[in-house]
Amino acid sequence: MAAVASFHVVRHDRALTALARLGTDRLHRPPGLAFRRLLGTGHGADTGPGADLRRTAVFAVWDDAAALDDHLVAAAGRAGVVERYDVRLRALGGHGSWRGVDVLEGLARGGGDGPVAVLTRADVRVRAWRPFRAAGPAVSEELGAADGLLAALGVGELPVGRLGTFSLWSGADAMRSFVASAAHRDVVRRTRAGQWYGEELFARFEPYGSSGTWDGRDPLR
Repeated sequence: MAAVASFHVVRHDRALTALARLGTDRLHRPPGLAFRRLLGTGHGADTGPGADLRRTAVFAVWDDAAALDDHLVAAAGRAGVVERYDVRLRALGGHGSWRGVDVLEGLARGGGDGPVAVLTRADVRVRAWRPFRAAGPAVSEELGAADGLLAALGVGELPVGRLGTFSLWSGADAMRSFVASAAHRDVVRRTRAGQWYGEELFARFEPYGSSGTWDGRDPLR
């Protein structure tokens, strides 16, 4: 069976619970897990600077769908969790890597006729932290107003330097329209010219299943 990916958004009862979970989960490797990154998140749908200390996220790749199913059963009802949203993902395409790993390699292929999930991340060079942060609010504002955006959040492995976004779209056309927007194109041009990133990833997925809620709703339904 082909590998599958997943993305999880988890809200905890307290910031201390969330921070402790980020630490303890690193010590536990569920069966069938091929790749995982535990992430902090920004406030709401804002992808600019800032952190919601009660909310965490996880991106993972699993050996097969059965391994993901087993993980979701084990994760249900964890203490201190007040809300969680789990999205199952098949690959549509993209480029780049995450800490040297091609997270799209070997993934089951999805179809492109329905909603689209987009994962971006980058290792921002130290000399580019200031212009990167300055560029963030305009892109976040344009993203929040984009037609066809279903949900979005900023994520990070570290408070600065290793940052990204996860977003859900009504379809590929809506996602492409945002990518072609003025603010987004300008930032892409500046990142290329200034070589802001030491490593980057842009990955598109088919969200073929979901459970739970994200801020009180399932954006895919």
